[in-house]
Amino acid sequence: MLKLDNHLSGRHFLHIPGPSPVPSRVLRSISYQTIDHRGPEFGALGLEIISGIKKIFQTQQPVIIYSASGTGAWEGAMVNVLEPGDQVLFYETGQFANLWRALAQRLGLNVEVVGKAGQDTWRWGVDAAVIEERLLKDTQHEIKAVCVVHNETSTGVTSNIAAVRQAIDAAKHPALLIVDSVSGMGAAEYRHDEWGVDVTVSGSQKGLMLPPGIGFNAVSERAIEVSKHNQTRKSYWAWDEILESNKTGFWPTTPSTNLLYGLHEAIDMMLAEGLEAIFARHQRLASACRLAVQAWGLENQSLDSDAYSPVLTCVALPEGMNADKLRHHALEKFNLSLGTGLGKLKGKAFRIGHLGDCNDLSLMAALSGVEMSLESVGFKPKASGVVAAQDFLK
Repeated sequence: MLKLDNHLSGRHFLHIPGPSPVPSRVLRSISYQTIDHRGPEFGALGLEIISGIKKIFQTQQPVIIYSASGTGAWEGAMVNVLEPGDQVLFYETGQFANLWRALAQRLGLNVEVVGKAGQDTWRWGVDAAVIEERLLKDTQHEIKAVCVVHNETSTGVTSNIAAVRQAIDAAKHPALLIVDSVSGMGAAEYRHDEWGVDVTVSGSQKGLMLPPGIGFNAVSERAIEVSKHNQTRKSYWAWDEILESNKTGFWPTTPSTNLLYGLHEAIDMMLAEGLEAIFARHQRLASACRLAVQAWGLENQSLDSDAYSPVLTCVALPEGMNADKLRHHALEKFNLSLGTGLGKLKGKAFRIGHLGDCNDLSLMAALSGVEMSLESVGFKPKASGVVAAQDFLK
């Protein structure tokens, strides 16, 4: 239970890979009085949000907005374009790829998982050649969709989505391309239209700088056409009713009005900074964080330098050291929250988030907390990662 009277002086340093810190402007907007979600004021707000969110996804096509988590948006994507028994190809890059696969199986889809042969797939990005090779063998076109994670939050790997689309096209295969960019959207470069994605799944609590509670499906014309003939039973997740209501700025069910206030403000903030500037800021902070890890003498979980994530850095600890002990020390001593290792990385790695409303000094504070906590798990850094990052950023 949260102890509201247990006050620690200063701010809490939230450096998990999401939820990310919510800017004060967004928090203030969320606190506005709730309005009638069937009234004209809401309709005007809805139209602005529906238009603005397309710019974040870099699409001219619709972006479905659900009152749901990213997991809900996963389900929304699957039930609108796939039916029980359909064959779906997943590429494993980490825990979230696995969780998405498990959801697909619970929906009755016939799931096949691929990865780079002979490699620990949790340390590399998607190898598009593996997907192309598999699709070339599917001469009957039984595979209905290819599902990949853009930014794998559990491992700190960002995959090349454009290359995946090129692989599907090279195989001359009709499979839909469905992409999870829950943690990548708004932090790592993403181009829904240009990269030929059919459905992009995302959520509010990462690069979009909001609390959890909003999920997204950006959809291509082809995906919408497929959905019109889809026989999977659905109600809340159905795109057709949402798209029809969205024409006038409304939703068929009660939306998360106050979170939409926050989304409106976050979109304004992001467009004012500019997407290219946002992507460059995240790359800069990620580079500084990786230099710190290298100076400490620790290893980046990602071995794929072409796929280093601008969103987070996953740090692998040497055998015998407990990452959760380090995280506990950082929280208790320095009021710093670091991401836990997920799945098979539990206790073996920790994650430093540098996404959303994050700047040079907030990252430097997090790195200082990590450096001061490393000895708590019996690790003596080879050199100061704080100094290495500082030299890069100054």
